[in-house]
Amino acid sequence: MPQRTVFFVSDQTGVTAETLGHSLLTQFDGLEFRPVTVPFVDSVDKVEQLAKRIDAACEETGSRPIVFTSLVDERLRARLLRCNALVLDFFEAFLAPLEQELQVISSHALGKAHRMADVASYNLRIDATNYAMAADDGHSTRHYDQADVILTGVSRSGKTPTCLYLALQYGIFAANYPLAEEDLESGRLPNRLMAFKSKLYGLTISPERLRQIRLERRSVGRYASAQQVSFELRAAEGLFKRYNIPYVDTTHCSVEEIASTILSVTGIERRVRP
Repeated sequence: MPQRTVFFVSDQTGVTAETLGHSLLTQFDGLEFRPVTVPFVDSVDKVEQLAKRIDAACEETGSRPIVFTSLVDERLRARLLRCNALVLDFFEAFLAPLEQELQVISSHALGKAHRMADVASYNLRIDATNYAMAADDGHSTRHYDQADVILTGVSRSGKTPTCLYLALQYGIFAANYPLAEEDLESGRLPNRLMAFKSKLYGLTISPERLRQIRLERRSVGRYASAQQVSFELRAAEGLFKRYNIPYVDTTHCSVEEIASTILSVTGIERRVRP
């Protein structure tokens, strides 16, 4: 099976086309795709150049490229439809039925999905991101009263990326605290966390996956040994159960799934919508 070239085309950042396109492509196992993201296609000249790239890719590979597009301008969309490719137009697929149902013609305005129209929401996401970085890895515990959630778990279980995702996507103020060996050996929750026990959410992971991650980071010493990894995970999960801290296994979860699980279980309200 030849590799298929996939273009994600947008008149803005390309996030919408990429997100929806990748979601659809994950349903096709065993196929290889070469992704090409082309943002800011907002003029006739740009779409003409892109059309030539798409047709050239078809000639080069012998297979029609797949084009996911979220272009709003009908002239630009019409030009892409003439390419030797499978063009999947998200706006055409969804706007027409919505217009019919709502009995309102859409504005067809460029960039509404990702523009900085709501400055307050944008600033909130920035503030939440700054908070996540300042409170990363157990730093600034004196500001835990500001946190919506405090993630805890052993080193490399996914705490930092999850905090940043919660901040950037939802404006959630998320801190994280790594459980040190002395915490795990004592079998007690660290004193700094006791006052905020209601805000805690635990992350765990399979020993095999954790060891793989740690070996890539530091291959010498006890840090990535099978014995150390197994001990830390057993002790951490024991703490979660002892103190009734909800937790999720991140082994086979994406950061999006982890974040959604945390919000669903805790009932934390999203401050902003992605």
